[in-house]
Amino acid sequence: MTGPTPAVRVIATIALLFLALPFIGLLADLPWRRLDEILTSEALLESLRVTSIVVPAAAVIIVVLGTPVAWLLARYPSRLTSLIRPLLLVPIVLPPVISGLVLLSAFGRRGLLGGALESVGVVLPFSLAGTVIAAVFVSLPFYVLAVEVGFRQIPAARLDAARLLGTTEQQELASIAIPNARNAIAAGILLAAARALGEFGATITFAGNVEGSTRTLPLATFAALESDPGLARVIGLVLVGIAVAVIYALRGSLIRPMR
Repeated sequence: MTGPTPAVRVIATIALLFLALPFIGLLADLPWRRLDEILTSEALLESLRVTSIVVPAAAVIIVVLGTPVAWLLARYPSRLTSLIRPLLLVPIVLPPVISGLVLLSAFGRRGLLGGALESVGVVLPFSLAGTVIAAVFVSLPFYVLAVEVGFRQIPAARLDAARLLGTTEQQELASIAIPNARNAIAAGILLAAARALGEFGATITFAGNVEGSTRTLPLATFAALESDPGLARVIGLVLVGIAVAVIYALRGSLIRPMR
């Protein structure tokens, strides 16, 4: 195979520079002299604490809710599942602020379930629990789609044979499907966690930007842009580093060489 033409090289170089220059600029603008002060600042530590609660909690809920949905989509194709999949994709393409708006319509004080929840002492808007709900809403589809692919790669004949031998569906899922789809499950968790980590629009609309309660790292970045741009850049670098780590961990799942 011959190499790329000069035109392809030039255009590819321009595209790569376009993508790389903002990150280079971020590094150049970092307040290196204040780095120790910023890394130990209350604003950063508080947002890190909130994020360290929200992301794992959302990931656990996503695995519990998403695994059966992925199994249903992969194992039982039907008219119902053909309706479920578009519904599942909506949060991916929905503007984040609209995601927060629909969450308010469902779980806000005047939402469909807001009154019932409030009557038992559960108030989701502007709370840590609401921040978790927002993260689950926008991240769940990424997990389900990844795990569905993993389940579909399991030979149907193997699953059918297990069922004929008397294996229950729960046993089939636990002993065959999940172990065989473990790589897809791990990839789904990473994708969903990364999306939850970067969630901004739905969170600020539904849960607000309350310091020490709902202010995650992205929201802390937004709040710091006016009062302390140096802090915003440091948090931004932390989030970029996490994103790079996630992509590196997923490199085998996302990129496959051409044959």
